[in-house]
Amino acid sequence: MKEIFLLKLGEIVLKGANRRQFEDRLRQNIRRRMKMYGNFDIYIMQSTVYVEPMDDMADVEGAWEACHAIFGVVSICRCRPCEKNIDRIYETAEAYLGDDLDMAKSFKVESKRSDKAFPMNSMEISREIGGRLADAHPTCAVDVRKPEYIVYVEVRDLAAYVHGPAEPGAGGLPTGVGGRAMCLLSGGIDSPVAAYMMAKRGVEVECVHFFSYPYTSQLARNKVMELARLVTRYCGRMTVNVVSFTKIQEAIRDNCPEEYFTLIMRRFMMEISQRIALPDGCGALITGENLGQVASQTMQAMAVTGAVVDIPIFMPLVGMDKEEIVTIARKIGTLDTSILPYEDCCTVFTPKHPRTKPVLSQVVEAEASLDRQMLIEEALASVEKITVKYDDTPYL
Repeated sequence: MKEIFLLKLGEIVLKGANRRQFEDRLRQNIRRRMKMYGNFDIYIMQSTVYVEPMDDMADVEGAWEACHAIFGVVSICRCRPCEKNIDRIYETAEAYLGDDLDMAKSFKVESKRSDKAFPMNSMEISREIGGRLADAHPTCAVDVRKPEYIVYVEVRDLAAYVHGPAEPGAGGLPTGVGGRAMCLLSGGIDSPVAAYMMAKRGVEVECVHFFSYPYTSQLARNKVMELARLVTRYCGRMTVNVVSFTKIQEAIRDNCPEEYFTLIMRRFMMEISQRIALPDGCGALITGENLGQVASQTMQAMAVTGAVVDIPIFMPLVGMDKEEIVTIARKIGTLDTSILPYEDCCTVFTPKHPRTKPVLSQVVEAEASLDRQMLIEEALASVEKITVKYDDTPYL
């Protein structure tokens, strides 16, 4: 039989009456991810997703790599199915894993029998297969306490499955079960990580990016689009809303006290993001804010900037330190792009002495000279919606 993948479910197994809804969404997500790699059969049994190539044209290696980035899966393994017969199980283990055993110093067999009609229990299966493999590989000692290599045998409803050690999956919940939210995506380290973390909780992510040409370059815009592309490896295709923000920033510079520049700018960003989010079915905003990291991310400042919206603001990084955020950025592949020296609009007209403990009434007074609604309407009229997929040509 052909090699197949077993994807073990994570948190989904803890769900109650709505578990089927989570499983259906996960199966849909996997089917969509596998489509570009060929013809695969996707089905779920006994808390496991089976991913089975249906012909020799399937790109098994590409599909295997993609399985590592599917939320809702806690571990993944490549396995070889066989007839539920102890002789066939041994033959499959020897053919499929024999080379790995030749390179290991010690091994053991772990078995799981979910088909209770099978005549041998788990201990008996492990003992029988382990004994035969030990005879076939005399240089690889049996060590049931700290083996260098483990052979796994799973006797399930449809067949027996033999595989080596599993690899970690992406964890979390299937994308889409947690609703939809709009992420304010800049060119920094934090916001792509925030998008990833909320996608891991089952949120379908859409993004908004504020672009201030000519103060920020086309390279800065491409950098953000590339960050979005990298995040789609985990969350699937997304829409990026690019908003022309130059006129708003110039109006703030020309009409508002310098100490409030960043606060007023962020208030515009939040309100525009909500105005884009609601018609697109987004029930929350996502930001990469981190308490105390910069002047605009004090408790008082975040209260002022969040006061202009009515929907929840998710801040998954708010209590993390920078090294934790950098570690995640490195893991998901966004760090090297985030640190490229192409500045985004958040660095334009930065005040020398920003207000760190603002009072809402004072900020409202400071922006009173602006025609706020006209500026917002003009910005909304400039929105360019771009669909981003992981298999797109890189933007940088």
